[in-house]
Amino acid sequence: MAGPTVPQEFLKAENVGLRMLLEQASIDALALLAQAGIDAEQRETADRLQKLILEELHHRIKNTLATVSAIASQSLRAATSIEHGQHAIESRLLALGRAHDLLLQARWSSADLAHIVQGATEPYDGEGEGKFSIGGPNLKIVSGAVIALAMTLNELCTNATKFGALSVPPGRIEIAWTIDQGNQRLRLTWTENGGPAVHTPARQSFGTRLIETLGKQLHGKVEMSYAPTGFFYVLDVPLSSLKPPD
Repeated sequence: MAGPTVPQEFLKAENVGLRMLLEQASIDALALLAQAGIDAEQRETADRLQKLILEELHHRIKNTLATVSAIASQSLRAATSIEHGQHAIESRLLALGRAHDLLLQARWSSADLAHIVQGATEPYDGEGEGKFSIGGPNLKIVSGAVIALAMTLNELCTNATKFGALSVPPGRIEIAWTIDQGNQRLRLTWTENGGPAVHTPARQSFGTRLIETLGKQLHGKVEMSYAPTGFFYVLDVPLSSLKPPD
């Protein structure tokens, strides 16, 4: 029969157990420290990303508010009545909203030119009457240029509804674009046919000034002609103003 454990043996056994616990504790501590380091790094990365997102959101909101303010003030200034001004503002804000919808679908990076044209013209095509003929090569457009192109197309549609091909049933509009790879430029044309005879206006409207301003914003060249057969518009713009960076 074994005798009682002597104090030395008891202490020896306790020391072995204590060392094992300490070793285990040290391993756990190292693992926890490593995990804490990962978490801290992830939090720092997330904080930086959140800051960038908030700064970008702030920038976009300011730009949008400035655009809305300019649309409202200029539309009212050029309006012949409150109702006319209200309609002009609503039309332009709806165009701005549609452009933002396209960008949201593309996560605010870029959008296809064909989608931009289709989105801008669809509200003016009645019940799918085929008023528009649209064609051109695939091209991704950066977010800033999406807004400019959508607003330009809305102005062209508005003018065509009032005075041009969209004001009569047989009127048709062809929107086409080509890419000059050698000179790295886009040429977009808007050609109206089947509408009433058009004439050069006596004074330049806000819509026309807006079309020219938006073209300059893209560092492009804008041409507009009022031929008897129909209004004709050309936008010639460098691809560097439209394409996302490689």
